[in-house]
Amino acid sequence: MKVAVVGATGLIGSRMLEVLEERHFPVTELLPVASSRSWGKKVSFQGKEWTVMSADEAIARKPVLAIFSAGGAASGELAPKFAAIGCYVVDNSSYWRMDPSVPLVVPEINADVLRKDSYIIANPNCSTIQMVMCLAPLHKAYGIKRIVVSTYQSVTGAGQKGLSQMEAERAGGSGDKFPYPIDMNVIPHIDSFMPDGYTKEEIKMVNETRKILRDPSIAVSATTVRVPVKGGHSESVNIEFRGPFEVDEARRLMADMPGVVVQDDPAHNVYPMPLYAWGKDEVFVGRIRRDPSVENGLNLWCVSDNARKGAATNAVQIAQVLLSNGWLN
Repeated sequence: MKVAVVGATGLIGSRMLEVLEERHFPVTELLPVASSRSWGKKVSFQGKEWTVMSADEAIARKPVLAIFSAGGAASGELAPKFAAIGCYVVDNSSYWRMDPSVPLVVPEINADVLRKDSYIIANPNCSTIQMVMCLAPLHKAYGIKRIVVSTYQSVTGAGQKGLSQMEAERAGGSGDKFPYPIDMNVIPHIDSFMPDGYTKEEIKMVNETRKILRDPSIAVSATTVRVPVKGGHSESVNIEFRGPFEVDEARRLMADMPGVVVQDDPAHNVYPMPLYAWGKDEVFVGRIRRDPSVENGLNLWCVSDNARKGAATNAVQIAQVLLSNGWLN
């Protein structure tokens, strides 16, 4: 099977190659695509070296699947060109997510929205993915009325430049990815600010959560924060349900959710942390407790590797659904 990875030389693109290989996805020919400054370079995959090429060259070779991690502008321009040749596109940017004709998919939750003619498929925001993985079984059981979420997002969420800035600062240098130093600091600013004072990242969490959970009535308030952690996003989530619930049952529902691991034993200091989620595909949840300040309220803390389940793994899982449906021919 011919598979293109657009943005193959970037941080998330390299993770996509790792996950494709780990999951033994049946790639017979890899078409690594990147910007012109990377053409001719080599990437390693399945024990071979593959030459980085232009998008036009990849399209001419007629791949059946293209996984994108190249930014919104590139996705907006190139995804339709790949789709026009009958190639399925799984796009990691925000460009297509809220298009009503484009499925926004977390396979464990809503793979059923995929159709054979879904040639462009959106991968959700990394912070949204890990939150809805925990919330989907709770929403099904109790109905979610309102969510208040604060995120603690690692520098790799800003790509290689974010990681490089933190590493440079720790070595006595500097960088220009963030508006302020990130090492020894916390920046309450991810993506650009909108007129209402919220950032685009925060608005993504609102709109994507509603679309994935198929309930536009859910009220969502988000605050997204960058922290000096290499990898793994953390979230404090407060949920108000529409009806009564039991904490133990909520804990069990999340434990039974594929891809979610409950780590919740405060007496023995067991709770999720990004250091230990790094390199893993699961979403880890703990600090599960009732919120006594509101009727039918629950607090939880969830952590996941933003480069894996938050991006590369979820994209490859979508591709695996397409494959199992017999659509990648």
